[in-house]
Amino acid sequence: MRTLVISDIHANFTALEAVFKDAGSFDQVWCLGDVVGYGPQPNECIEKLKKLEAICLAGNHDVTTIGKAEISEFSKDAQEVILWTRQQLKRENFDWLRALPENPLVMGNNITIVHASLRDPLWEYITDTSIAKVNLELSQTPICFNGHTHFPMIFRKRWDEWQILDEYPRTNSPIALTPDRMLINPGSVGQPRDEDPRAAYAILDTQTMTYTQHRVLYDVAYVQGLMKKARFSNRLIRRLRFGQ
Repeated sequence: MRTLVISDIHANFTALEAVFKDAGSFDQVWCLGDVVGYGPQPNECIEKLKKLEAICLAGNHDVTTIGKAEISEFSKDAQEVILWTRQQLKRENFDWLRALPENPLVMGNNITIVHASLRDPLWEYITDTSIAKVNLELSQTPICFNGHTHFPMIFRKRWDEWQILDEYPRTNSPIALTPDRMLINPGSVGQPRDEDPRAAYAILDTQTMTYTQHRVLYDVAYVQGLMKKARFSNRLIRRLRFGQ
């Protein structure tokens, strides 16, 4: 079975469409949260995920948009987009966000999915081996997929050491999911932060038990135009071009 693993779409429908086109055929979609926030097309992204019957988690932007977390946790730029998103969301899409699970989910093939971390499902950033170590020790499955950092990353726990398998996984290069414990971040669809503006996603093949990182170009200028029309901050608009 081919599973499309995506995270941090952030209302960037143009990037999301590019991902679906580039991915080709797949059997199911796992979305690790933050469907909205930062971007200009929240309704379109939600409706696409609903149409595909994606398994989707809530992210910190999602829960804040529906009023379940304090908006003060965010920067001024992010707060402005959250407030704008609240005004734009259709009622049925607001309700869909409200129904998203906030806690980790254990999927088939002994895999867990979470938005941020197992220790703090909505807010903790897994950015180094010390944080990864704590979370892998909490994992009840060999493999855990997480998002939130907007940075593709793989941490691997071997029986005698901690090792970062690859801080920046090579694209189109399948990685075997070994019996070692692994924490895998597919990066961000709509707001990459690794200085690569291309949309990031991954394919999990549960038949061969391999994971493949992918990147795809999309029309950044078009999205920037929509953001400008919505009067988003110039900083948010500019950073999309540089993947920062």
